[in-house]
Amino acid sequence: MSLHIQSHLTDVLIGTAVGDVLGLPSEGLSPERIQRRWQGDLAHHFIFNHGMISDDTEHTLFVAQALLSHPENPAGFQRSLAWKLRFWLLGIPAGIGLATLRSIINLWLGFPSNRSGVFSAGNGPAMRTAILGAYFHDRPELLRTYVSACTRLTHTDPRAEIGALAIAQVVAWDMQHPNDPTGVLRFLVEESNDPEWTALLKKMDAAYHAGLSVSEFALKLNLNKGVTGYVYHTVPMAIFTWLRHYGNFEAGLKAVIACGGDTDTVGAITGALLGSTVGAKEIPLAWRKGVLEWPRSLAFLERVAIRLADQKASGIISKPVPYFWPALVPRNFFFLGIVLDHGFRRLAPPY
Repeated sequence: MSLHIQSHLTDVLIGTAVGDVLGLPSEGLSPERIQRRWQGDLAHHFIFNHGMISDDTEHTLFVAQALLSHPENPAGFQRSLAWKLRFWLLGIPAGIGLATLRSIINLWLGFPSNRSGVFSAGNGPAMRTAILGAYFHDRPELLRTYVSACTRLTHTDPRAEIGALAIAQVVAWDMQHPNDPTGVLRFLVEESNDPEWTALLKKMDAAYHAGLSVSEFALKLNLNKGVTGYVYHTVPMAIFTWLRHYGNFEAGLKAVIACGGDTDTVGAITGALLGSTVGAKEIPLAWRKGVLEWPRSLAFLERVAIRLADQKASGIISKPVPYFWPALVPRNFFFLGIVLDHGFRRLAPPY
């Protein structure tokens, strides 16, 4: 049991990181410009054939670390996650969503963690809840409670919570029903009480059975210029990609990042789903070895997964895995410099 959970926790964390890293250089670009810039080749284009994680992986890690402190206490988990986000902002991160920024400012102004969220249907919560699906795959009610606590800390629009819960439930479903990916759509429809979300699920099902590609499904959602940060765009694209390329991490990630837009987040979410299905060892070695990170390396993420698995198996509350946090500020300045360089590079052709 422990090894099974450990594997899935590791797979989700590594899949998130690799999807995030590979999607980051394309963030904000249209499908056409991505194709002209890199001729459809998905590789590490961030810095010298390597890549670095962004907020998508960082927030997933914060969720995992908060879960280590509070595996049976959603309110305590939310408070712990709130402090991690407070200090994360002090580290001068290069990219942050507006709703998340406003929520963290609210936290620093003294708002309690259960009142800090702002009304937004952004995809911030959805990018960090796959790990909850793996940990609570056998406890659906607790999964709902933790996803709610994780979401409402920053986003209070019900759609943000629906999307975040759907990502966690896909991971949980696949762990319990391997090789039945389409069954999760029926499950999500039965669980849904939002007409807009139900319609999207039915659209996914129809597109899947019609044999549509990921890019063709994006057009069905009117995302011809790229996947937006709206949760009802990002989450359907990630789930459909997972369905269309079930069991094929490389093909799925290539397909969804080629759609453009918010590629680091949709890449991170899709990477988490596909990673949980195929296993981290099935992620191309070049993609894994190209992740240039310290102190929060892929090896560190694996240590977090091991401790989470041990905690779940033993029932004994653990502690977050320590790392050399003073290194984060210089790391973030270096990361910011590379991001700015990419920004200036975009002023030049090919357009």
